[in-house]
Amino acid sequence: MIIKGFKYAAVAAEIRKKNRLDLGLIFSEKPAVAAGVFTKNRVKAAPVLLDIDRIGQGKAQAILVNSGVANACTGRAGAQVAQTCSGLTAAALNIDENLVQIASTGVIGEQLPVEKIAAAMDSLVSGLSATGYDDVARAMMTTDTIPKTAACTCVIANKEVKLFGMAKGSGMIMPDMATMLCFVMTDADIAADILQFHLSRAVELSFNRITVDGDTSTNDSVLVLANCTSGIPGIISRDSEESRIFGAALSDLLKDLALQIVTDGEGATKTVTIRVVQAASEKDAVLAGRTIANSSLVKTAFFGEDANWGRIIAALGRSGVGFDQNSVDIFFDDVLLVQNGLGRGAAAEAEATEILKQKTFTVTIDLKSGEAAAEIYTSDLSLDYIKINADYRS
Repeated sequence: MIIKGFKYAAVAAEIRKKNRLDLGLIFSEKPAVAAGVFTKNRVKAAPVLLDIDRIGQGKAQAILVNSGVANACTGRAGAQVAQTCSGLTAAALNIDENLVQIASTGVIGEQLPVEKIAAAMDSLVSGLSATGYDDVARAMMTTDTIPKTAACTCVIANKEVKLFGMAKGSGMIMPDMATMLCFVMTDADIAADILQFHLSRAVELSFNRITVDGDTSTNDSVLVLANCTSGIPGIISRDSEESRIFGAALSDLLKDLALQIVTDGEGATKTVTIRVVQAASEKDAVLAGRTIANSSLVKTAFFGEDANWGRIIAALGRSGVGFDQNSVDIFFDDVLLVQNGLGRGAAAEAEATEILKQKTFTVTIDLKSGEAAAEIYTSDLSLDYIKINADYRS
């Protein structure tokens, strides 16, 4: 999707490997309203720390992203590299350095070769175009098998508002966020605090509801730039109808990207929704769903197409959520496999096994403890996941 005022470019800077795009740039022709959400991991990469410091001003004009090297756990040298990359970008674009956001993904503990980024900067900037977004989406990939983009529109004050996003992520995927990057561009006219509110809420219902392997990364970053070119009246009230419409569109966009990450999970063959209903609270529903979704035994059963519901109820039992085991129902799609804590026999298991052969299905756990519900999105755990992560650094 082309959004007036945004340009994109990517080059092969040979940061870690040759002959692949690994350095991308997103540029707004004028300073944009900006918001960001970052990893809650106590170990934060140098670019994340730099971005957190700058995002409070509510403005940004450029995002420089690299893959191959995460620039995490690199000490003062890594912090200086992030700062240098920021300065190189600002100088090449002739903008204020404080309006530059930096993102990195890749191997932890290695120094980012800043000289390669410096050497590539001129060609990166000269290649900026309104249609270069697919190249940026590819440049931020690591173990991803496909680039991930999504677009949507909404109507505010009789005018079309566009949103376009790109994300990367395949492994080390777990709330709170994951080893993932996501950048969203929009032409909405919106105040920075309202944009931050909607982004934080949308992330909670999308990227914070997915898990591939239970690992949270050091580099997670979600950034939104709004360049205010749509011509709509400025959204300045959180509770207005215009604000609600924009927030819903942003949530839909991020959920689309989040599900793309799960589907492209390292070695994944299944995309599974864990739906917990009639929980005592939403917090309980989320906790129960996450515990089941992260269980290696549950995930390997999904891969093996084994309707082993005992693994599901066992994971539920260690989640810390209160419930009566003699009241729990478990469904695979619309197949009732467990009723009031007891399996319904071989015929029900055979039906559930057929469901497991599908690439996408839902496991519903009815706790009968209250009225709250939540969904967690996950994948199976296959042999290829082990192979991919056994030699990730090679």
